[in-house]
Amino acid sequence: MSAPQLNRVVRDFTASGTRNKTIRLKDLRGQNVVIYFYPKDSTPGCTLEGQDFRDLHAKFRRQKTLIFGVSRDSLASHEKFRDKQQFPFDLISDPDEVVCKHFDVIHEKSLYGRKFMGIVRSTFLIDAAGKLRQEWRKVKVKGHAAEVLDAVKLLK
Repeated sequence: MSAPQLNRVVRDFTASGTRNKTIRLKDLRGQNVVIYFYPKDSTPGCTLEGQDFRDLHAKFRRQKTLIFGVSRDSLASHEKFRDKQQFPFDLISDPDEVVCKHFDVIHEKSLYGRKFMGIVRSTFLIDAAGKLRQEWRKVKVKGHAAEVLDAVKLLK
């Protein structure tokens, strides 16, 4: 299975999201979609990233753009995280790493000398026709959501 390629239609996937939603990429056509992958709910960097997308959410909506956060956390964890941070967008639970592998964001990481497989913070911008228009890998949180919004505005 290969990762999505720029300017190509992203293969469809179906996943479970918060608020009992089933998210199917194919059903989102007609709107831009931002999918951001993050390591873990309620950790400092992941919370800040979600808050940044939350704070810019109205501007994304004006650009006809949906936002989804994805991690391997459970739906219960996602619901708590989403509610506590008042995210106006849904989070996708991917405990089996199906969506993560679909986008090739699971890689070897190292923390305090310990190696493990984990999510590399990454974001993907898919246009209304379902094509991957931009990707960001090994994301640094500060200013990232604003950078994604700028890229969305250039899609017109």
